[in-house]
Amino acid sequence: MTPDNGIVLYEYWRSSTSYRTRIALNLKNLPYRSVTVDLAEKAHHADAHKARDPLGRVPVLQINGLTLTQSFSILEYLEEVYPSPPLLPTEAPARARVRALSLIIVADIHPLGNPSTMTHVAALPGVEGLDKPAWQRHFITQGLRAFEAMLAHGPVGKFSHGDTPGFADCCLLPQLYNARRWRVPLDDYPRIRAIEKAASELDGFQKAHPDAVRK
Repeated sequence: MTPDNGIVLYEYWRSSTSYRTRIALNLKNLPYRSVTVDLAEKAHHADAHKARDPLGRVPVLQINGLTLTQSFSILEYLEEVYPSPPLLPTEAPARARVRALSLIIVADIHPLGNPSTMTHVAALPGVEGLDKPAWQRHFITQGLRAFEAMLAHGPVGKFSHGDTPGFADCCLLPQLYNARRWRVPLDDYPRIRAIEKAASELDGFQKAHPDAVRK
């Protein structure tokens, strides 16, 4: 068996979807080989990458003879095929809660902050001089406020659901990285900041951080 177990991650260092996938692979103790798809150089639009993902997005994970796209689907696959250590709780209500927290990031914040979304909005008739930082801050703040509120209705622990990291934390930490890039104030989110501190002390999160993988 090769050192990376034949797992290949096509990714970009600053992509939050790539970042959350790196965290999950690390937490699952699954070594992988990283292949950069340089978004700044538009490499994701190349035919070679679109053969992997017709949308031309990252990440793409090649694993067990499969080519997987969509980061949250990748996390689900990893949980099903490599259940230990678990990133979802056992009970169905708790699993639903963790998925809902995750999807605040995955479905409600991230798509609206995607560069392709902002480029399209900026080009719409009647839109002049879209303030991209203000746009980002609005939707990130809206999502983090909801995330913080949901944390109050669940088990208290170091992470989003108890004392072990899971899906929601894999999604939250990259979003906080983006929040700081766009200068979103985080003072109003004490639970979120506590989770970030706990996660930042774990090797799996540290090794996935953009500063640790930038090439």
